[in-house]
Amino acid sequence: MAEADTEDAARPWPPPAGAYAEERGLFQLLQNMLEELLIHKPDDPIEFMINHLKQNNDEAPRICVLGPPASGKTTVKIPNALWANLIQERLSNVDCIKQGWILEGFPENQEQAWMLQSSGIFPRHVVMLYAPDTVLIERSGGKRLDPLTQEVFHTTFDWPSDPLVQERLVKPEDLSEQEVSKKLLEYHRNFPEIFHIYQKVLKSINADQPSVDVLSQVLAFVQTRHRSAAPFTPRILFFGPPGSGKSLQAALIAQKYDVVNICCGQLLKEAVADNTKLGELVKPYIDSGDPVPNNLVLKLLTERLSSLDCLSRGWVLSGFPRDVEQGEQLQKAQINPNRVFFFNLPYESIMERLSQRRTDPVTGERYHTTFRPAPTPEIQARLRQNPKDEEENIEKRLNIYYSNVKALEDFYQDAFYVNADQDPYVIFEFIESCIIKPLPCKKP
Repeated sequence: MAEADTEDAARPWPPPAGAYAEERGLFQLLQNMLEELLIHKPDDPIEFMINHLKQNNDEAPRICVLGPPASGKTTVKIPNALWANLIQERLSNVDCIKQGWILEGFPENQEQAWMLQSSGIFPRHVVMLYAPDTVLIERSGGKRLDPLTQEVFHTTFDWPSDPLVQERLVKPEDLSEQEVSKKLLEYHRNFPEIFHIYQKVLKSINADQPSVDVLSQVLAFVQTRHRSAAPFTPRILFFGPPGSGKSLQAALIAQKYDVVNICCGQLLKEAVADNTKLGELVKPYIDSGDPVPNNLVLKLLTERLSSLDCLSRGWVLSGFPRDVEQGEQLQKAQINPNRVFFFNLPYESIMERLSQRRTDPVTGERYHTTFRPAPTPEIQARLRQNPKDEEENIEKRLNIYYSNVKALEDFYQDAFYVNADQDPYVIFEFIESCIIKPLPCKKP
């Protein structure tokens, strides 16, 4: 009986189970509920969790926009009317809970930040605007107040179009250069403490630039999702034309993160070399150079991707699918990638990389006439070119790839796009950053 229990404990989840939990955000959902329980300590945890699920607000924005006086905190939002409602006592109301909130200019110091935390209020994103003091003092001098509506305008950046409003604007009494300097001094004294409290969710943005650019950077930040402690098994697809460096990047990712590196072409050759039943069926196509039928490729891939090492460590796959039909077949087999990359490389670079490749038939060493020439005339004389690297054959392979890539890009809409015409380690850093950070949350 004990042996049977041990076997059951060691048995991995079926492939769809982990993918389902990841796609539906179940790990993050449980983590969020646990956090809320520990913060609020309800008398009836079950009822509290039920209400939490009913609110369905785990992705609602909770944003603080902070910064010194005149840094433009109240100009990075749309619409303006929303700011009037974003004050502390409103954050527990139903609309703020379900729709999210933006809190401007608060907290201003460590004590206020701790007060928010003790009330169970934790922003998911904190935007910290900054600009040189000289710029801020100059900006403050242009502020004007409408005494009727209490709305703030600016002589340079936000002048009202209504002549009646223009006539009644007044300069606020507390905006003398001396007053602004005093406020800036207080802000700089409190800033380090605020930064320390929120440093994991905080981004500093330069406010000394056009407001459209500031808004763009703020929106880009608040739409990101922070890294989660939830289990994550990489399932990565690489697409790209021949010579774009997919194989090298797959090898680098596999080496650093211990995921299984699977090249579809290599998998077919290994099946033939191992004399498996599938390999015997594939061999005639490999020998003749004809495309292997989709059903054979899919069967071989499904078998490999369902093996224990792929399920537990994750995988990176290149060379399949080649078209949307194959992508749909992967989907039906419940093999769904969670990161997809398309490599882009100019035609001239592809030709330069591939047409100048050479191989030493004696040692098997690979060379390139421009980037890695043979070290001696003797080796140079015996180098051979693989027929597939002849320009005519490269053209054929490119035509096949480009005839399918647009449909594949439409099929994998959450894909990342890689500029493959740069240093391999720069490319690797970009790919790595896309793998380890969560995907943006889709709007319903």
